[in-house]
Amino acid sequence: MTDLFDTYKVIDVDTHLTEPPDTWTRSFPASLHDKVPHIERVDGVDQWMVSGERIGAPGYYSMAGFDGIMPISTPKTFDDIHPSMFEAKARLAFLDEEGVDAQILYPNVGGFGNGYFLRLGDRELVAQCVRAYNDFLTDWCSADPSRLIPIAAVPFWDLDLAISEIERCLDMGHKAINFCNQPQDYGQPPLASTHWDPIWKTVQDAGVPVSFHVGGGSMGTLFEDTANMGWMTNFAKVSSMIFMDNMRCMADLIFGGMCHRFPELKFVSVESGVGWLPGALETFDWQWNNGGVRDEHPEYELTPSEYFRRQLYGCFWFEQKSALAAIDVLPDNIMFETDYPHPTCMHPGPRTAATRPREYAQELLGGLPEDVIRKVLYETAAKVYGI
Repeated sequence: MTDLFDTYKVIDVDTHLTEPPDTWTRSFPASLHDKVPHIERVDGVDQWMVSGERIGAPGYYSMAGFDGIMPISTPKTFDDIHPSMFEAKARLAFLDEEGVDAQILYPNVGGFGNGYFLRLGDRELVAQCVRAYNDFLTDWCSADPSRLIPIAAVPFWDLDLAISEIERCLDMGHKAINFCNQPQDYGQPPLASTHWDPIWKTVQDAGVPVSFHVGGGSMGTLFEDTANMGWMTNFAKVSSMIFMDNMRCMADLIFGGMCHRFPELKFVSVESGVGWLPGALETFDWQWNNGGVRDEHPEYELTPSEYFRRQLYGCFWFEQKSALAAIDVLPDNIMFETDYPHPTCMHPGPRTAATRPREYAQELLGGLPEDVIRKVLYETAAKVYGI
């Protein structure tokens, strides 16, 4: 049987880099190092700290291939984390080993929708930290900009700052923006509000897409196990249910009229699976046609499923029959990802049931028509992200 990764180009549309210890301190004078994200070793564990407060640990994001299960057993220090997770040249070597041509890169410390930056307090310092991250990502991807694809972090809480940072990052070669899927969680207008139209216009004019990474809103109380299920059981539940955040996000984009007002703009639902898409679109269409939307908004010329086919995209990395069903319905709107190196990524450790990307893709996609395989593994992503 022909090996798909040897036969077709592959773009992995959702991966993360484990930010190295100097991601922020390299951009600030020593007098400010305590006030920006930096690594301290606490009780033998590397921790991200700001002004004496813990804001995360790199080991939580860096589980690929590790013999442990979060949070009981994670890499304790950067010495325990594979260099491909935080060093660009090592990542490129890893891509060669895995047969992947390019990866789209998302953050960890600043949050999947960038809202965690707000934990740093002072808004000017927060703005500087967002810029510092985007500068770091630009430099990191410069090891091979055709294979390491930067996505700009957007300070969405300040429209003028957001637009200027978007324009700056696109000038530096970023291929998309990463936007918060639930901005109301941070005291901002909801995604469906026309408040955000200046950003959508800026991005549409630039010809790049908008990515909405799952978990981009505030995780709030989701991880509070009030039912005493157990931390890992609750984590599995939350990791499943946050897909619905992006279902809400897609509904906001369509019902809120963004697809109508910005017909050339592409939106990507990242790390949120695709199996739910056919059912969601069928539901959207039913409610659209039977709920008075056409009376209230006669300017909307398409149905939700038609808007989706024109402008929206989903990504998958572990689904089986549900992914095939989605690909069958939406062959031009589905892209492949691995979520490397997160706990549920397709680069498993000894205690997970996942298969490696090559084997997974071979088993799942091997029976599909060649033109569909090319779209899913490479062509759709290349078109969306201008690769």
